[in-house]
Amino acid sequence: MKRLIKKIIEPIFKKLFFKYYSKSRKYTYKGISVNIHPEVFPPHFTISTKILLDFLEGKDLKDKTLLELGCGSGIISLFCASKRAEVTASDINNIALKNLKEASIANGLPIEVIHSNLFDTISKTHFDYIIINPPYYPKTPKNIKEQAWFCGENFEYFERLFKQLATEINFENIFMILSEDCNVLKIKNIALVNKLQLSCVLEKSVFLEKNFIYKINNSPL
Repeated sequence: MKRLIKKIIEPIFKKLFFKYYSKSRKYTYKGISVNIHPEVFPPHFTISTKILLDFLEGKDLKDKTLLELGCGSGIISLFCASKRAEVTASDINNIALKNLKEASIANGLPIEVIHSNLFDTISKTHFDYIIINPPYYPKTPKNIKEQAWFCGENFEYFERLFKQLATEINFENIFMILSEDCNVLKIKNIALVNKLQLSCVLEKSVFLEKNFIYKINNSPL
């Protein structure tokens, strides 16, 4: 029944969604505000951002180094900076990074902002926390905006992500959110090939969608 309801309302929701985001919108969380450009992944109705924000609220981040890999709007980075973490935010979308720099100044929350495709131009190899809200729909993105949604026909995003994590990064706490709408098993298998495993630490249903936050660890195999 849930799948049927989603199938019926999804086209209507998509039409309203894209109309709403045809112009810049303001997003505010805990008194922190960012302007969301139409070319940037929007946090308003895309459940994953709010779930991650609520998850991080319970973490003691004071004096911790934290990387938001693929920051989009940057609201997660700004919130973590408000919790006195030493935050680095990366993305491949220059519009997103420009808006985040402006929001960082406007909110008085210092953040290091880096243009990077995954870890390609991030020089640090260790962070206390890494937060990832990845693209997971299997389709080749046509532009920068679509790279926030699509991971490639053959999940190329995850192939590169897990390879870099396994070979280049010294990590402790990496948390990544996925939806039941994506091929979680396929993503887990790519991680295992790179001797990593995904352990679910939070499951949350909002409206008609179930989301999971996974902690990425080295595989014991």
